[in-house]
Amino acid sequence: MKRKLIAAIGVAGMMVGLVACGSDDKDSDKGSESKGPDSYKGQTLTVWAMDGSTPDKWQADLTAEFEQKTGAKVKFEVQQWNGIQQKLTTSLSEENPPDVFEIGNTQTAAYAKTGGLADLADVKKAVGADWAENFNEGATFEGKQSAVPWWFANRVVIYNKAVFAEAGVTTPPKTRDEFYAALEKIKAKGKAEPIYLPGQNWYHFVGLVVGQGGELVKKDGDKWVSNLGDPKVAAAAEIYKKLQSYSKAPKDKDESTPQQADVFSKGKTGAIIGMGWEAGTAITANKAIEKDIGYFTVPGESADKPEGVFLGGSNLAVAEGSKKKELAKEFLKLALSDKYEGQLAKLNGVIPNKESLNSNLVGNPVAEAAAPSAKFGGTTPLIAEWAAVENAPNPVKTYLTAVLNGKTPAEAAKQVEAEFNKRLAQKQ
Repeated sequence: MKRKLIAAIGVAGMMVGLVACGSDDKDSDKGSESKGPDSYKGQTLTVWAMDGSTPDKWQADLTAEFEQKTGAKVKFEVQQWNGIQQKLTTSLSEENPPDVFEIGNTQTAAYAKTGGLADLADVKKAVGADWAENFNEGATFEGKQSAVPWWFANRVVIYNKAVFAEAGVTTPPKTRDEFYAALEKIKAKGKAEPIYLPGQNWYHFVGLVVGQGGELVKKDGDKWVSNLGDPKVAAAAEIYKKLQSYSKAPKDKDESTPQQADVFSKGKTGAIIGMGWEAGTAITANKAIEKDIGYFTVPGESADKPEGVFLGGSNLAVAEGSKKKELAKEFLKLALSDKYEGQLAKLNGVIPNKESLNSNLVGNPVAEAAAPSAKFGGTTPLIAEWAAVENAPNPVKTYLTAVLNGKTPAEAAKQVEAEFNKRLAQKQ
């Protein structure tokens, strides 16, 4: 999977879409009651997908079959991540928006709230009977199927097999306690930092909250407010604090300051918790470390239930203003069929929208390590009001640093509560 695709997962403000391609009135939906090729002949469907999302073979195969089945043409337009949020917002307000577009699973709610997304309940009925429920949550808003779940990815433990072996750890830990024990052995050996975990790797913290069954926000009357004071969130903070105690990383920085992959590349760190592309970054910095890199699922309380993880990924949506909604839905039914969903998983190493397709990940060590956690994953709150919370300085990061510096989780939650609630109250 291309690094630029994975790198965008778990980054605040992940939004996807592309520059609109105008359509003439003659291309508008004709005979929507008919699904045969003659119904759509002469039309061109514009599909926006982010750079790296659509591997060449997947796109070519899908395009050929779609055009054969519908008689219509499909035009993929690829865009970069930078500036895409404003481009998509603008395009959805114009007369000729994109017909189908990729959108971040945590950002779908914000666009759905504006009414810019078409209802895709019939697509769900046609191909989504066994979509993973937690994957589909990010594609719905207030009970409406505002998008459809496409692909996902989550963090794994990237570890140095040589460092672990030198400390007497020859098999990856399966439980949280086994993980702690392994880090303790590396610490006792005294030759390497057991784990590099900066104090503000807040997406890992989100996963821990999910694993504890907690929520970062709650409803207070008709408004959303901070839920950081909840005991389940506090339990997640305590797990984070214990794991971070094995690290010398700064308590007031995130995983990009400095890049944790660069730290790991030096060969003096037992593990990091990150996205698969970070191993590639480490190898680029130090080719010699490649032979020692391994991956395992982030361990949870028991071997049969991995740790909760932040589940990043993309949905596909149809613009409410599209003149070709029916044709767009035909495209989605094909793109999300087992054939093409499985092919995308195999080619890009991403988690497909149903567990039955995970066989396509065999042979990809990162994907094999990520898949067991995916079913226990979740996201940041799927509400339009959440976007402002992630702006710097992110109060969740401030909360984590306060806990690591000695405040109780309750004290830390109280410290950031006013700012957290102020952001949730901002008009969208």
